[in-house]
Amino acid sequence: MAVSTGRVTAAGDSARGHRREKPGRWRRSLSTHWYAWAMVAPVLVVMLVLIGWPLARGVYLSLTDATEANIGRTIGVNVIPATYEFVGFDNYVRILTSGLFWDKLLWTVVWTVACVAAHYGIGLGLAVMLNRRLRFRSVYRVLLILPWAVPAFVAAFIWRYLYNSDYGVINGFLKMAGLSGVGWLDDPFTAKVAVIAVNVWIGVPFMMVALLGGLQSIPAELYEAAEVDGAGPWQRFRAITLPGLRQVSSTVVLLGTIWTFNMFPIIFLVTRGGPGSETEILVTYAFREAFTGIRDYSGSAAWGVIILAMLVVLAVGYRRTLRSQGDPW
Repeated sequence: MAVSTGRVTAAGDSARGHRREKPGRWRRSLSTHWYAWAMVAPVLVVMLVLIGWPLARGVYLSLTDATEANIGRTIGVNVIPATYEFVGFDNYVRILTSGLFWDKLLWTVVWTVACVAAHYGIGLGLAVMLNRRLRFRSVYRVLLILPWAVPAFVAAFIWRYLYNSDYGVINGFLKMAGLSGVGWLDDPFTAKVAVIAVNVWIGVPFMMVALLGGLQSIPAELYEAAEVDGAGPWQRFRAITLPGLRQVSSTVVLLGTIWTFNMFPIIFLVTRGGPGSETEILVTYAFREAFTGIRDYSGSAAWGVIILAMLVVLAVGYRRTLRSQGDPW
């Protein structure tokens, strides 16, 4: 019994010793890597100021009933105090129980899946083409990457002009071919097709460049060995190209999904969310809540927090799925 008690005491002392070692480990890390910590510290401070504080403020506002009418403000020398109150999760309940949210979520998911699938499919095809030896390959690469270099708002205004029903270039070509013009932005279906086409045009170059880099990292000896073994082009593509691009593909698909899910400028500038609100996605609707009509700051903040939560869940689930398949990413 005495031996048992002694062992327990020794174990307790050992555990306390380990706990006491932790501060020492932190101090040793700081003293050894002080230069790295000094270089990282300004970035952390900037991130806390530019990201952490607005995020915390948004989460807090989402739990209140803050609107344009009761928010604190200063008019001249008069300071009007805020009168909004804490309401808990009322905003979230109101949003999640409304049919509007689920309608916008459905269209946002369709928009994201369609765009990312087209980005990846077209980008992979162009990357495979440009990875081969062909004449004027450098010129093709420059031309194909131009849409990515154009700012999104500039591209949106250009495409809005192209889609114009009366004097747009696209309808002009249709009329020259003897066909009637199409009200691209006047019908819900054609408007959705139009914004998807614009986003695909903008997003394909990024996928192409990323996948082209992945293709160039695959050893050429693998293709040569497979060809010697009698594997055809499609077999080499399935057995070598796709597995070799797995890590690159997982990263760009996740990034493309997040970017497309939050692609505000294309929807807002090309269709203004119309006709009506048919092309409105979650982020553009959250913007309208905060900056149009009687500004509902708390409701907009709640929409933003819900969008953030969905993307975090998506990223974590996607990462776990890849790890379960043996991908170390």
